[in-house]
Amino acid sequence: MAFYLSSKNIIFDIFIKDLFSLTKRNALITGASGKLGKVISKTLAQLGANLCLVDIKEDETISLADDLKKRYDVCTTPIVCDLECQDSRKQLIEKVFNIYGDLSILINNAAYTNSTSLPGWNCSFKDQMLDSWQKTIEVNLTAPFELCQGVLPLLEKNNSGSIINIASIYGIYGPDWKLYEETEMSNPASYAASKGGLVQLTRWLANTLAPKVRVNCLSPGGILRDQPKAFIEKYEARTPLSRMAKEEDIMGAIAFFASDASNYITGQNLVIDGGWGV
Repeated sequence: MAFYLSSKNIIFDIFIKDLFSLTKRNALITGASGKLGKVISKTLAQLGANLCLVDIKEDETISLADDLKKRYDVCTTPIVCDLECQDSRKQLIEKVFNIYGDLSILINNAAYTNSTSLPGWNCSFKDQMLDSWQKTIEVNLTAPFELCQGVLPLLEKNNSGSIINIASIYGIYGPDWKLYEETEMSNPASYAASKGGLVQLTRWLANTLAPKVRVNCLSPGGILRDQPKAFIEKYEARTPLSRMAKEEDIMGAIAFFASDASNYITGQNLVIDGGWGV
């Protein structure tokens, strides 16, 4: 950012590259070693952020941390955490306080998704089990609530914290069951309920944590991940951009909401679905 003096006032010249810079900022990403988590982590590393990478998969998280540190010359800290377990979440929060003096960005990305293999999960509604419902709510909704609450003092320190919740189009729309015909895929009620809750939690937090912390949400559409051909063809046929999403399609939105480029934006749910919802 540069500024120039005039006879009447100071005129600021704000450069867009400075708005997107995350140099010397600390970011915590859950589900960091998953497919979407890796892209989110890479995006923040490219912008210069120091990363706290949280996942249940120890080897993959350590490997990701080493790779990002070498490629982008940022500080990375891998932390293993089972977000389904409250004790594990509390230990995570304690570790973050011990490691960081402040936190600029929290991204709640970890979730049970439609590829999850929980018993009583990827099946018809009459066969969906209460246990899978409870586990999904715990990871997809309760964990983000507890992390937002737990690290809030760190986010408030610089009066410019940013929380980004990763929801889904199925948190705002009902499923189109025609897409699932001729496949063994399903769309669990617990997934939709947890993601819908995350969208509304975003709005509630935005009103509650302002002005020190901004809270926004991203709702991606279906991401191409080896789904059956019949599903892909029908999904793409009803999508204006004629394709399913790629993980990389979320990079711009992550950079925007994490950085000063979105300084006057809070409480929003940005839908990244190729027009599927219209």
